[in-house]
Amino acid sequence: MGRAVMVGREPTGAGVLVLSILIILTTEGCRAQKGDGCGPSVLGPSSGTLSSLGYPGTYPNDTVCEWEISVPRGNKVHFRFAELDIEDSNCQVNYLRLYNGIGPERSGIVKYCGLGMKVKELIESTGYQVTVQFMSGTHHTGRGFYLSYSTTEQTDLITCLDKGTDFPEAEFSKYCPAGCLTSTEEISGTIPNGYRESSPVCVAAVHAGVVSNAVGGRINVVSSKGIPHYEATLANNVTSTGGTLSNSLFTFRTNGCYGTLGLESSGVADTQLSASSVWEWNNILGQDSVWAPSGARLKKAGLPWASSQMDQQQWLQVDLKREKRITGITTTGSTLREYQYYVSAYRVLYSNDGLQWLIYREANSSQDKIFQGNTNYLHEVRNNFIPPIEARFVRINPTLWHQRIALKLELLGCQNTNTVRRRTEPWPRMFPPSRRTPPPAGTKRPPHLGGTTHTPDIRNTTMPPHTGKDVALAAVLVPVLVMVLTALILIVVCAWHWRSRKKSSEGTYDLPHWDRTDWWKSMKQLLPSKMVETEDSVRYSSSEVGRLSGRGAVPRLHAEPAEYAQPLVSGVTTLGARSTFKPDEGPDPGYSDPDLYDAPISPDVYHAYAEPLPASGSEYATPIVVDMGCHPSGGSSLNQPSAACGFMGAGPASLLPRTDSGHSGRSAYDTPKNATGQVTPTEDLTYQVPQSSTQKPTGKS
Repeated sequence: MGRAVMVGREPTGAGVLVLSILIILTTEGCRAQKGDGCGPSVLGPSSGTLSSLGYPGTYPNDTVCEWEISVPRGNKVHFRFAELDIEDSNCQVNYLRLYNGIGPERSGIVKYCGLGMKVKELIESTGYQVTVQFMSGTHHTGRGFYLSYSTTEQTDLITCLDKGTDFPEAEFSKYCPAGCLTSTEEISGTIPNGYRESSPVCVAAVHAGVVSNAVGGRINVVSSKGIPHYEATLANNVTSTGGTLSNSLFTFRTNGCYGTLGLESSGVADTQLSASSVWEWNNILGQDSVWAPSGARLKKAGLPWASSQMDQQQWLQVDLKREKRITGITTTGSTLREYQYYVSAYRVLYSNDGLQWLIYREANSSQDKIFQGNTNYLHEVRNNFIPPIEARFVRINPTLWHQRIALKLELLGCQNTNTVRRRTEPWPRMFPPSRRTPPPAGTKRPPHLGGTTHTPDIRNTTMPPHTGKDVALAAVLVPVLVMVLTALILIVVCAWHWRSRKKSSEGTYDLPHWDRTDWWKSMKQLLPSKMVETEDSVRYSSSEVGRLSGRGAVPRLHAEPAEYAQPLVSGVTTLGARSTFKPDEGPDPGYSDPDLYDAPISPDVYHAYAEPLPASGSEYATPIVVDMGCHPSGGSSLNQPSAACGFMGAGPASLLPRTDSGHSGRSAYDTPKNATGQVTPTEDLTYQVPQSSTQKPTGKS
């Protein structure tokens, strides 16, 4: 796309003539910049920024500009390009050229012509003076150029367009050039919360008050996780916009001198605030309204300070009682909707004795610093002092205002640790202020400077300062101690839990009554056992299990026969026969069968279930008296055991004829109550069989 041409090729013919005429006709008094094609530029003593006219738009046709740069002797200059986009249809009249030296003895370094060129390396001069020349002929495209320069001591120079996303390091240090407010890139965020990673780093540094736009300087940047919302604020002539959630953000590491000095917190008494005049008036209710200096406290509700006169001789003064290091100021307007007054531009004066006053100026500048004030009556605006002020008295001198002079403020800084003033040359005394019209408050082009650059000594609370080896040691020991204590607590909890579970499991066998637990009640249904019966009647409720004592071996269990379900016939109060579901009894009532769970019931002994009633039969089952053991039982009325034993193999078919016999005195039927009374069943074993549909139950009279 583009090509770099070494300087041996000079423009010829019409190009040289046009260039010479334009330089002669447009030469300005300032030797550093000449021509009509110069864009917004800042030429600092040790760093600066240059751009073509109209950047980032297309540069105009047939223009020329030359910048002459000088740095302190013994240094060299190097350049870093942020963008280089020059139409290459005719490189004889469209180009950017760098020269060693100034004037007719200069020698070429490099010439550029091309669209979308990427120049990543630093271009270095051989001396302390350099000339930059930009020339444009007739063209249709091209954005021009945007570059930064500094002395070669700053090997990590970056441009004003470099963003947080261009640096993957978690923490890094770079050098920002002067003049980054010439950039049109937007930033999002503020201090101390941080800036969105898409913000230009050097522009954000000016907004944060870390470096000065007129001087530039070194920044220490720390990256961290993003936040859901970024605040929009105005500070140091830079407006940040609001932003939404981002993956990461960056902020700046400083030494911490950014606290409030007592106006908002009332650390500064009302007697320490004074003003040139105070506005007083009577409202419609006949009450006096006094806009006194005591109301000029940031975030304080009520009336602010307002002057009775509307001129540039008005001031508001703060007495800090002792010399302090002042690094910034925050102001608002009246904050009252019905009185939308605010100061849009002001100067700052300071003194140690209240008699000799100095006007604040930026480093190496001969012009008074005009600070941009508020743009409305409500929102706060911050300005930082780079370098900071070291004084006891501070005065705010409004130069521009909206409707009426009115403001609230807070001073930022810390205690002064230096007893010797850094400035050896006094600045011009100014009281009262001159009546010359100040430049517009929103201007971004600072005045030409002609001295050396000092690293800004501004402090803020964006990042905590380093406190030495003790902090590093604590940062290592505290996590280790926390981990050890956590491990000990976990061990104790686990041991206690294991011991509790063990004790709980052992206590299960110490219960005084097993049959009182749900577990034993369910198991008891599955444990048929035998006992010695004292009478030949069925017991439908089990007795208590023998009590257990101590924690010794589990005793031999002796349980009552399991409870078996037997439907009762309505009208019969007691039944003497055993259930039809009971297993066969063994020879020894005290004998405990080792295999009580899997022993099947022999089908040739008795029926294993009760047969269902026929659909047309009676709704009551008829009990049949049968001796299952083939021998008479005590109290039985059955005197023919052989007949009962013969009945066992006969099945239901032989059962019905026997039960129908009206002469048998050995059987009893369960029947409903009749008119004559109730029948009592016998004490023998009873089977329940359905009645025949043609027969009726017969009871004893």
